[in-house]
Amino acid sequence: MKAVILDAASLGPGIDLTPIRAHLDALDVHEYSAREQVAERLAGAEVAIVNKVVLDGDALAALPELKLICVLATGTNNIDMAAAERLGIAVRNVTAYGTASVAQHTLMLMLALATRLPRYQRDVAEGQWGESPFFCLMDHTTLQLEGKRLVIVGQGELGSKVARLAQAFGMHVDFAARPGNEAHDSRQSLVELAPVADAISLHCPLTEATRHLVDADLLATLKPGALLINCARGGIIDEAAALAALRDHRLGGLAVDVLPTEPPRDGHPLLDALNEPLNLIVTPHNAWITPEARQRIVALTADNLRHWLAD
Repeated sequence: MKAVILDAASLGPGIDLTPIRAHLDALDVHEYSAREQVAERLAGAEVAIVNKVVLDGDALAALPELKLICVLATGTNNIDMAAAERLGIAVRNVTAYGTASVAQHTLMLMLALATRLPRYQRDVAEGQWGESPFFCLMDHTTLQLEGKRLVIVGQGELGSKVARLAQAFGMHVDFAARPGNEAHDSRQSLVELAPVADAISLHCPLTEATRHLVDADLLATLKPGALLINCARGGIIDEAAALAALRDHRLGGLAVDVLPTEPPRDGHPLLDALNEPLNLIVTPHNAWITPEARQRIVALTADNLRHWLAD
């Protein structure tokens, strides 16, 4: 059984591939693969292991020996799933590998926004603390999380973990109804919950129902000091509208770990705005990257291989 990893660099440094090798006769490892290299590198392989490399219908059709695709992530949008099914190629992904890591990152962002960390760090760097007439700076009103209301979109494993961490800070947590299914959901909709939210955290997939879920109209209903955190997918919020609300002091803080296009090679307005004195944080889609989470991807992929071989 031969397998090929096309983009091992996406797992980052210090990751042990032994659990995967244990199920294979041979494993070719490529740090990166361009789209035009896919057919050559997968030739003769029965298993393709990929994270973000695109495997479209033409590529799959040119690989008659390929039997299994293991995706080193939850999303499978880089795989032509219809073509894979038509060609009898199984696709296995991994889930819940980064729950602790992403939940921790989410709370970090929430705490940083609540304490206006971006604003105070800038003030200190510019020497304002040394010029203060008394011992501290208090130009930016902070938010005590205890007793405040957090609204979470997405009540899966990750959203539930974030809820438990927030409750440890004494926050009251509400889960919004599933977007697009509000009429058949006993929970209140995000539209109903937004006006009473002190913070909103997004942990839902990007679908037609969630694209620009947080738009200008919804932002207009928020408390002026509300915090907005997106560790889900870029495009779930209307980033331009959120930035405008932040600049106009109609939003208390904005933190995102995701952008609509990644990496943002052509830039993005939120990146440009980091030079402004705003309560704004942008992290580079790295909420999931703890060594524990990345090694768990390997373990879960090895499980997928084992189960597939046993079928």
